[in-house]
Amino acid sequence: MASESYPPLFRSHTDSTQAADLDDQVNPVHDLEDPIPLVDLQSLKLGEACEFWGIFRLVNHGVPPTLLTQLEEHAKAVFSLPFESKQSLITSPLSYFWGTPALTPSGAALSTKGTSTLQNINWVEGLNVPLAQLSQFQTDNPTVASFSLVLEEYGKHLARLATTIFEAMVKSLGLDPIESKSHLSNPTGLVRLYRYPPHCSNSASASAWGMDVHTDSSVLSILNQDDVGGLEVLKDTEWFNVNPIPSTLIVNLGDMMQAISDDKYKSVKHRVKVNRSKERISICYFVFPGEGSVIRSSNYKPFTYSDFQKEVQKDLKSVGYKVGLERFRA
Repeated sequence: MASESYPPLFRSHTDSTQAADLDDQVNPVHDLEDPIPLVDLQSLKLGEACEFWGIFRLVNHGVPPTLLTQLEEHAKAVFSLPFESKQSLITSPLSYFWGTPALTPSGAALSTKGTSTLQNINWVEGLNVPLAQLSQFQTDNPTVASFSLVLEEYGKHLARLATTIFEAMVKSLGLDPIESKSHLSNPTGLVRLYRYPPHCSNSASASAWGMDVHTDSSVLSILNQDDVGGLEVLKDTEWFNVNPIPSTLIVNLGDMMQAISDDKYKSVKHRVKVNRSKERISICYFVFPGEGSVIRSSNYKPFTYSDFQKEVQKDLKSVGYKVGLERFRA
């Protein structure tokens, strides 16, 4: 049974025969055809998308469609393994987590304040893959082994995209390219693969969230999502669906980019709503400043990503959410 692949706590809520599609009655969002700004990698006109949205849809990105298809198929195969198998097969430097997207620097699930009850658990399971250490991963399981090879190839493409986009943002902002170089470090790149099981309920009030409202801590994040949907972004005071469109990637700006840009670009708030009858797969690449790279801008006290990460971990444990950049306001 497919439910055996889910964490035990999720299994009694994933029977799609119970589903009553009440999603539109809860947390209404704009479902325009495609409100997200479109950016072509070949021209990279970033200003409006980065200043007013903090997110854009990337086309002509050069990642082979066959690789994107392979990646999604391999992700589904790995997530479909029995829950207990995933816990034993996914070993260091990779890690398997569920119930929260908040992780320690080593990739272990972080116990945050207020997440001890079923109502407060995030309806998500995932794999954390630090790409620079992927070659150290060893397994005898053919499903997991072939997946790691596909991830390695995918990581090379995403590092290329991240570097190209970051360099274009630096140029657009008029920043010194030499001083800014260490603010994006490819060796920090990691991939997180998420599966959001369906959450069925006949009560509109029981709508489940795969991820609560948050911003990414990264410089930027690049998302490849399947055709199910569920990602929502906040612009001004309104929520918008980020609808799946084949062969496109979604680029989110993170907290580090907002600080680097001195608040000219925004770190976008977003969340993931769980579908009531279908599971959702998404694959996200995150990249960060280099070790010891100091971010200096007029709106913030000088800080490194390590400083930021320590404060985030502390806040998650003490208050249950990320305070983020406000900790470093000048």
